[in-house]
Order: sequence, then structure tokens, then C-alpha cells
Amino acid sequence: MKLLTGTHAIRFEILKRYSSLAYYRIMVRLTMHLIAKSISHKNPKEEYFAQYLQRITHLNLSDKNIDTIGDLSLCRNLRVLYLYDNQISQIQNLDFATNLTHLYLQNNCISCIENLSSLKHLEKLYLGGNCIAVVEGLDKLEGIRELHIESQHLPLGEKLLFDPRSLTSLAKSLSVLNISNNNIDELGELAVLENISHLTAVDNQLQYMKDLEVVLNKWTKLCHMDLTGNPLCHKPKYRDRIIVESQTLESLDGKEIKEMERQFLMNWKASKGARKKNKERMTNEHAAYLGFCEFETHYPILPFYYSPSVKESNSLSLSEIPKERRKPLPRTHKEKEVVGILSNLALKDSRSSLPKKRCI
Repeated sequence: MKLLTGTHAIRFEILKRYSSLAYYRIMVRLTMHLIAKSISHKNPKEEYFAQYLQRITHLNLSDKNIDTIGDLSLCRNLRVLYLYDNQISQIQNLDFATNLTHLYLQNNCISCIENLSSLKHLEKLYLGGNCIAVVEGLDKLEGIRELHIESQHLPLGEKLLFDPRSLTSLAKSLSVLNISNNNIDELGELAVLENISHLTAVDNQLQYMKDLEVVLNKWTKLCHMDLTGNPLCHKPKYRDRIIVESQTLESLDGKEIKEMERQFLMNWKASKGARKKNKERMTNEHAAYLGFCEFETHYPILPFYYSPSVKESNSLSLSEIPKERRKPLPRTHKEKEVVGILSNLALKDSRSSLPKKRCI
């Protein structure tokens, strides 16, 4: 075996130490000892460290190569916890943080949303850039206002799914939702989120305008929506149709919607609807007229009766017809409708045939 000497030996030793350090940094557990190293304790001589931990409300432990959340029970007044850009694979040991309002866990290795039921005051949850396949475990949290779960690392061909129980729990509180880059192809199940005001669904697989229009009719508080990067954006009149369907939308795909633009599109839709309705009416009248021409009545126009007692003629006068046979057969609903339409047409023709008065 050839021995390394000089510069090569020095480089090998540096590489060995760096690899060893990287290995040990991967296995970092979030404990009180790590917190003590991370925070800046201004007055270490005036109070004990444990008392200090009980007072802190914000804790930033981002980008520390943490893979496990340990015991943080001393931080009972914690309101904001930053744990993004780490190696955390499981949400755990947060039952103590009943006052927590903001939790940042984006860019970790989390595959399941769990162990959050005790965080009754949680308002903002950041889980983007993880490995979550199903939005679940939120059915006992009724105060979340913002949910950021964009860019999950999903298996090829799969999309982000939503547990109905979690959606029902978030229905009245959630106002901001970010589901970008998750291979989502429909939004119908999100219609229960009645208080949505900001929706970001960039770079998904939304394709059909009709499905989106159904959801927009139920989101009566939607103000801002971004659908950039979806196949839907290339549909004809994409922007116009969305503006017409959502009366509260203020911006679409980062572009402001002006009131003049909305009013113009609303007038255009109204005139188009009127033309369509008029065309349908004329088509129905024409079809009814053609149906009447081919229609066979249930009773003769000139009643003819045969009586053996009459020798020279088969026609009877009205006085000679039995009373029980004088009444015409009842008309059906279709007959009445056709007769009414023809009466109107006959009245129009008679008016148009009258001579016009000349002014002297």
C-alpha cells in the first residue's frame, strides 16, 4: 500500500476530519443544552438559565442539522418556534407548547402531520418542502389561519391529498392557503373553506374552468389568487371568466383587478346572456309552430255525425246533436300551449296587415 506523504497526507487528514464532522452533525438532537448554545443570554449572572427559558416567547433553531425534537418542556411561554431547514423526520414533544401560535417546520424530512392536537392557539403552520402526502392531523385545531404546505417531495405521479375531517375543522378559520407545486388537478374538495381570502396554487395541474367556477361561487371572501403555471391559464378568456365569477377578487396571478375591468366584463356577460335567452325563445316558438303543423287534433273542426233516422243528409244541426256529445274533448297542456302561440302569431300578422295612417 502506498503511503501518503507531504501535501497529500495533509489533504487526506482534512478530508477525514470534515467527513467525521459532517457525520456527527447529522445526528443532532434538540435539547436544552443545544438551546443554551444557540440563544444569547444577556444577563447570565442575574437569573438561572431555567428561569430564563420559562420567560422566552421566541426560539430560533433553524439550520442546525436537528433531526429529533427533544424535551423542551421548560419553554412553557413559547409562542414562535423556528425549526426550518433541519433534518427533522417526526413532529413530537410539542405538547407543552399550548401557547404556541407560529410553528415553522419547512424544509425538513417530515412525512406525516401528527402530535399537534394540544396546540390549541396555533395560528400559522409552515410545512413546505417536506414529504407529506396527506394533509391530516388538523381535525382538533380550529384556530389555524394560515397553512403553507407547498412543494412536497411526492412520489412520481402522486398528488397532495386532503383529509375531509381536517378540512372541516379548518373551514371557518383558514384564510391563507399555499398548495403550490403539489401536482393538484382539482380544487373541489377545498370548497368547504368558506373563509379563504388568499390562495396560492402555482405550478399544479389545474385544467378545467368549470370545476374552478364551482369553487369560486362558494369562496365569497376570496381577495387574492395565484394560479400561475397551471394548464388552466392557457384556456381562452381565462382571466375574464374568473373575474366575472368572483365578485370579491382583487388580484389574479399577481395582477390587480380594476373596477372598470370588472364592470366591462359584467356588462359583456349580461348582454351575451340576453342574446342567448332571446335565441332560445325564438327556437322554442319555431319548434312549437312546426309541432302544431304536424299535430292531429282529437276532435274534427266540422263535427259530422251519422244517424239512421236522417234520410237525405248526414249533417246535423246543433239542436239535433245530443247534449252529451256537444262538448269538445278536453285539450292537453301541449295543445293549449300551441294554440296560444298561434294566436299570438295570428294577432301579429293581423296588425301588420292593417293600413298605416298617413300624416297630413
